[in-house]
Amino acid sequence: MKEKIENWLEKKTFHHSQFWDLLKLIEQKEKKNLKISLCIPTLNEEKTIGKEVVIFKSELMNRYPLLDEIAVIDSGSTDRTLEVAASFGASTYLAEEILPEVGHRRGKGENLWKAIYQLEGDIIVYVDADIANIHPRFVYGLVGPLLYQEDTKYVKAFYDRPLAFSQGLRPSGGGRVTEILVRPLFSMFFPELSAIIQPLSGEYAVRREVLENITFPIGYGVETSHILDVYRRWGMDAFAQTDLDQRIHRNQSTTALGKMSFGILQSFLTRMQDFGMIREMVEIQKVYRHFEAKEREYILMEKEIREEERPPMATVPGYRKKYNLPERA
Repeated sequence: MKEKIENWLEKKTFHHSQFWDLLKLIEQKEKKNLKISLCIPTLNEEKTIGKEVVIFKSELMNRYPLLDEIAVIDSGSTDRTLEVAASFGASTYLAEEILPEVGHRRGKGENLWKAIYQLEGDIIVYVDADIANIHPRFVYGLVGPLLYQEDTKYVKAFYDRPLAFSQGLRPSGGGRVTEILVRPLFSMFFPELSAIIQPLSGEYAVRREVLENITFPIGYGVETSHILDVYRRWGMDAFAQTDLDQRIHRNQSTTALGKMSFGILQSFLTRMQDFGMIREMVEIQKVYRHFEAKEREYILMEKEIREEERPPMATVPGYRKKYNLPERA
């Protein structure tokens, strides 16, 4: 298995500097007659969204026309996120107003799913809204492998140049939930997927024909479920990953990471059952319990977390009509 993983790493791991020549990327895009859309999912990101839109629009639309559209899909911000994004030239949408006939759920995964309907790109790039050191590489580094490799369908970002230094190897810094939960699960049940350095990164670029044919958990489990579903349907060669050097963003509390892990584990166990890897499974509990201390008293806190899933977008009648897909048998 180690040799298999190392072969994949050599063939499918890139550094963003390999795609610095934007004119060549644009040439590939035009040659293949592709549209590329950028989706930034938001919830109360007024402090960082303006800078992201300015940089992406000025560098990757106005100066180099790599992107065809930049859209903010919002969960219902109570600050000025949408106003700021629109003032700098992004298209802005409320997730609840997209495909209203299917209803609305709160969660990042919901925004990502509805972006498939709203945006028209053959490739959709997702970039989180809270990146302090935003740079055009967060887009061109991810679309590069898709433009140059026909078999690549899903490109994940990783950060911090973890593979080798003059002092030798060091940990990848893939995030606490990745290293404590997701990597152990992958190593145990899907060892090939251990090659993906940061499976929970919020930056990735995907071909539409993949996105429209996989389900979307509306919450924390969306990235993990994507990887499992793409792997099962298209295999390891569908993936690639790009080193974006460094990503600076706000850190989450241990409690928030516990909730995230709880949601991810729900999605993972559901996939294990769907894949026939677990024959029988007790009902998965949906209440996450943790403690908070108040002076000398420990208070039990309960939070219901349900990883509800949206169906493949290609099965939604409104989507099929918009994109002129043939009627399903």
